[in-house]
Amino acid sequence: MDSGINFISGLPRSGSTLLAGILRQNPRYHAGMTSPVGSIYMAMETAMSRRNETAVFITEPQRRDMLRGLFSSYYAQLHPQKLVFDTNRAWCTKLPALVQLFPEARFICCVRDIAWIMDSVERLIRRNAFELSGMFGFEAAGTVYTRVNRLAASDGLVGFALDALREAYYSELASKLILVEYSALTQAPADTMRLLYDMLGEAPFEHDFESVEYEAEDFDAALGARGLHTVRRRVEWVDRQTVLPPGLFERFENDMFWRWPDANLRGVSMIQLTR
Repeated sequence: MDSGINFISGLPRSGSTLLAGILRQNPRYHAGMTSPVGSIYMAMETAMSRRNETAVFITEPQRRDMLRGLFSSYYAQLHPQKLVFDTNRAWCTKLPALVQLFPEARFICCVRDIAWIMDSVERLIRRNAFELSGMFGFEAAGTVYTRVNRLAASDGLVGFALDALREAYYSELASKLILVEYSALTQAPADTMRLLYDMLGEAPFEHDFESVEYEAEDFDAALGARGLHTVRRRVEWVDRQTVLPPGLFERFENDMFWRWPDANLRGVSMIQLTR
């Protein structure tokens, strides 16, 4: 990790896996789906808290060193010149600590219209009609309405990620964020990656948007969500009609979350299509 680390966060079903698949074409980069580092990081925070009576012996510098050492240890087998992009939806909530650990890091946040995120999850559930999904506790009962409500809750897959992103956006560290809109990544991938490289201060790289590869079949099967981390080989925008019932899609359609107020004043970098 001599070259450092950046983070991928933001909203689910908004292009983070696709972005990882594109980035990993660059031999200098390591990127992927959600790694184990985030959950281990938070477990270490708990273990070093006052909940553990022996935590009194851990100093503040030791806490920082152990948390930073987690990243160094996990990625130790990578070529020393690789730049790491570690993915976790919770990273936006850890901005104050991570910026101290990695002052040069940027946080790439993939974003998308909330209504289409809900639609995308529901499509995945219907595609796996004979499997119960771990995204909903492997429960047999449930309707599209209960699923969407659970996703939107403050501790739900979408609600938590959106709140985390808002927290980071309105913090004093907002300049560390790069928001990448899903429609920009899929409709103008070359321009999007050129802008992203420029924002990261990295040399440009010629990506092949006709043969992007990424899948995690075993993980998705265990979660009961086959296809969750499979991306199309060709990067493209696909027009479609929503599968959500009338009224449910419209409930979220006007939540234009990517049109954040005063983005320039807050120093947030944004990659989006011109509207």
